[in-house]
Amino acid sequence: MSKSDVTELAAELEEYLGDPHDPDSRMPFVQILDHDVRGEYPYQFVALLRRWGLHLRCLPASDGGLAGNVETGIGLMRLVARRDPSTAVGLALNSLGFMPAWILGTSEQKSALIADMKRGSSVSWGLSERVHGSDLVANEVLAEKTDGGWLLTGEKWPIGNATVADKTVVFARTGKRPGPAAYSLFVLDKWQAEAGTVEDLPFEDLYGTRALDLSGVRMQGAFVPDSAMIGREGQGLEIALKTSQTARVVLLHLALSAVDTSLRLALDFAERRVLFGDAISDVPYTRRQLTEAFADLMIADAMVLGAARALQAAPEQISVWSSVAKYLVPTLLQKTMAQLTVVLGARTFLRDHPHYGMHQKMVRDILITDIADGNTVVNLRNLAHQLAGLLDKATGADESVREAAAGRAATLFGMDRELPVYEPVRQELFSRGLDDAVLAAPDGLRRLRALAGEARGTEAARLLGAADLAEELLGRAGPMRERAAALKSALGKDCPQSPELFELAKEYCLLHAAAACVLTYVHSCEAMEGPLPSASLLLLQLERIRRQLYPHELVTSQAVVDDVMQVLRRLHQENSLFSYWQFPLAKRATDESAACR
Repeated sequence: MSKSDVTELAAELEEYLGDPHDPDSRMPFVQILDHDVRGEYPYQFVALLRRWGLHLRCLPASDGGLAGNVETGIGLMRLVARRDPSTAVGLALNSLGFMPAWILGTSEQKSALIADMKRGSSVSWGLSERVHGSDLVANEVLAEKTDGGWLLTGEKWPIGNATVADKTVVFARTGKRPGPAAYSLFVLDKWQAEAGTVEDLPFEDLYGTRALDLSGVRMQGAFVPDSAMIGREGQGLEIALKTSQTARVVLLHLALSAVDTSLRLALDFAERRVLFGDAISDVPYTRRQLTEAFADLMIADAMVLGAARALQAAPEQISVWSSVAKYLVPTLLQKTMAQLTVVLGARTFLRDHPHYGMHQKMVRDILITDIADGNTVVNLRNLAHQLAGLLDKATGADESVREAAAGRAATLFGMDRELPVYEPVRQELFSRGLDDAVLAAPDGLRRLRALAGEARGTEAARLLGAADLAEELLGRAGPMRERAAALKSALGKDCPQSPELFELAKEYCLLHAAAACVLTYVHSCEAMEGPLPSASLLLLQLERIRRQLYPHELVTSQAVVDDVMQVLRRLHQENSLFSYWQFPLAKRATDESAACR
């Protein structure tokens, strides 16, 4: 879909859902908070979004869905999640449950699942086990061969949508010997199971996303026919890992949306609350807090833009892109939420306030993005295993490799560029040292300096400042390569699990983030609408990345902060999503004077 088509679709969904501050809208904050307090699954919200057809926008058109590309579904889910992450997760998990079939399922399996979903059915992803967590090759759920099919025995927990779903894709051991080829995947239809062979486990009482169905399923000789196996026997682990790669990217819309809502609430307060004769948004310290939060959100937005498009434009590299984004975006934005809590102050604790009860919910809900489908340790470990190859390529790739990466980067970070068809089977578990963001960064810097040459005055100076700052950050790749080599020499076989290597992996994520910000600017600047792009915003984004390394060193001046505040203020006043996508949001239909009380 074109950028204009996606924007039009987003506007339709926003109009359908209405102003969340309006208690008479279809998904009002007041009702969402009530569900949250009671921990009650949001059946009516899921139903109204299904009637609109949102779930079909995340399923392949070739098999009966409406999906044109992955980022369309992510963009639409952001509009749901800015109201209620629990509802968004409930819908996203349905798509996640379908993903194994999308990867290696037969046409019959995919068409049947989508036909069921059109009739209101849903699918859950039965991967985790209570004892084993992310250690998938230790999973114990057993599939035993029998006449015409398999018998499933064991427990999956904790599983999203495990109880409300009609079908569960179960990751089970089929091999006699443990190992990567010992696991297979099956579609378990709970309605077809014999009495006593399938038991739903109770909903868990959650800290965040409290309305979500997080429960489990216990099986005792539950029969599934041979036709229920996805892929071939022994392909379960490969499919599961590829499913997790996609899930890591898709679920990041929750973090972006949580910060969007809290930043919007903080601005409502800061722009209208007057103390000692001035709006608190005009207090220099508060203004910097707000603009830094905005810059953090836009760093994450650039990273998710590239990662989402990489699923289609660079699937061979998605093991890196998904882990980089899944580590850095949640950890960065959790700090951003803490910063917004400082701005809101005591209002953070007013649960029944008509305007601010949502902030404390978002503070809790954002935590799921750090845990679900690969936590911090899992993602850093994945990067650590590939780090030597990534740093070798980053510092020593020949010109042809960099030119090819620059060509792909134009699609990866060009919002108006056509994407190839999504083929998740093309995703690979290791990138062989390729990361087009970092490899294309030198080309991005040349383009940025060229744009500075075409600009005038302050804009030119800030683009040049951004280019210098990005070059400094990206120049760390060489010293990092030397540190990684020294670490391997010193620690030997213990190096892959060492905390020092994990710290290097964290630093590599910052290089990727800096490249993503520059490449988004140079490849999408013409596709943006005022007040974007902003040279001042780009400079502040890069400062925020640098301050992860040097937390007390500022680069930008108050004038830069003031410029970024004008960008933020205009997006807020024009009621646009805080994103490069700038989707128009539902018209505010309520009295905003509550924001200053």
